[in-house]
Amino acid sequence: MKRDIKDKICLFLATGFGIGFIVPFAPGTFGSIPGVALAYLVALLPVWAQILACAILTLLAVPICDRAEKLLCLKDDGRISADEWLLYPIALIGLPLFALPWWSMIIFFAVVRAVDILKPPPVGALQSIKGGFGITIDDFAANLYSLAVNWAVYIYFFA
Repeated sequence: MKRDIKDKICLFLATGFGIGFIVPFAPGTFGSIPGVALAYLVALLPVWAQILACAILTLLAVPICDRAEKLLCLKDDGRISADEWLLYPIALIGLPLFALPWWSMIIFFAVVRAVDILKPPPVGALQSIKGGFGITIDDFAANLYSLAVNWAVYIYFFA
């Protein structure tokens, strides 16, 4: 299939700026790393705007993941990480990231990755939904779980 510039841009974004093509193992984890920078950008906003930004990022992830899946010809291809990095800020909504030590982000990131990998119910079942919506919805649900856990971590260790 001949790819035009829109397809190339889509794949670049879908694979975490190409990370999914470069890293031979754990592409979802490595492809999530751009989400850290995005989370810090979103954290600059008031909480209501963080929620709105996360909703927009989620809606943006759906067509990117859908098109990338079609271009890569593999259902929920592991190289696709737009669902991880674009939705990562959801797991940090309202947390005072700039007031926390830098290493707190490592803990928050580990929580998100653990929840995404373990897929507590009903997260795992959501993966069976087809297309970009199916690729994105399980990460949306996993990030909501992660948000709760990350707030608990914040309250217990940092508040």
